[in-house]
Amino acid sequence: MAHLQQFLFNNSSTLKKTLSYYIVHISVAMMVAYVITGNLIMAATLSLIEPTVQAFAFFFHEKVWNRF
Repeated sequence: MAHLQQFLFNNSSTLKKTLSYYIVHISVAMMVAYVITGNLIMAATLSLIEPTVQAFAFFFHEKVWNRF
């Protein structure tokens, strides 16, 4: 548990930025998917897949970016 708390403390800024990016990304993806499909359930399902994977990639991208 202490390792997790330390991880969250050390990465709080990047995690907050990642969460904010995730929310924006899901919102845009859902709107686009809804316009294309016309189905809210399908739009919600589609919009959760790619942004979730992207959020993990973004977190590690930021970690590498901050080192340089």
